[in-house]
Amino acid sequence: MKKILSLIFCLIGWFALIAQYYLLLENNINSFWESTVRFFSFFTILTNLIVAVYFTVQALKPQSKKDTDPGILTSITLYICIVGIIYQVILRSTWNPQGLQKLVDELLHSVIPVLTIIYWYLYENKSSLNYKQILKWAVYPLLYFIFIIIRGSFSGFYPYPFVDVNIIGFTQVLMNAFWVLVFFAGLSVIFILIGKALKK
Repeated sequence: MKKILSLIFCLIGWFALIAQYYLLLENNINSFWESTVRFFSFFTILTNLIVAVYFTVQALKPQSKKDTDPGILTSITLYICIVGIIYQVILRSTWNPQGLQKLVDELLHSVIPVLTIIYWYLYENKSSLNYKQILKWAVYPLLYFIFIIIRGSFSGFYPYPFVDVNIIGFTQVLMNAFWVLVFFAGLSVIFILIGKALKK
């Protein structure tokens, strides 16, 4: 059952990512390379890519081979939950996608986060989760933030309005990033607590 779910989930993930890239290029107003770099500048895209790769590995690897680091699935689940929550709370009201874009939008921000949570509930080795892992889990979002700030200072492009230095200023961007980090740490603690409770 685990391999079947992994296969289904990875196919959904790859479809959403490929369709979103196609839609981006179809409505392209920048060069191909600039559009591609911007595509991979979104936390949503990078995180869904990580999720798709994870499910692909789970679908293809031998069934006898166990996960070496149970914290990996929890960290990925946290990242995609951040994607879903921030979109639902902050970004959903900022646009109204139609047609294929609406389908892809829901897959990337709603369906895949829920599927990942279900997978985490079913298959994560929750007994080995601990609070020390939170610092390691935070490396990816921190590196992402550094990347978009550095690139934005050269290109002028910031993928989200709450990190757009051009509009809200660097101080406010740092404040927004701080609160996102606090939220991430809090969500991490919640997942660990839930994991330990479920294991009991």
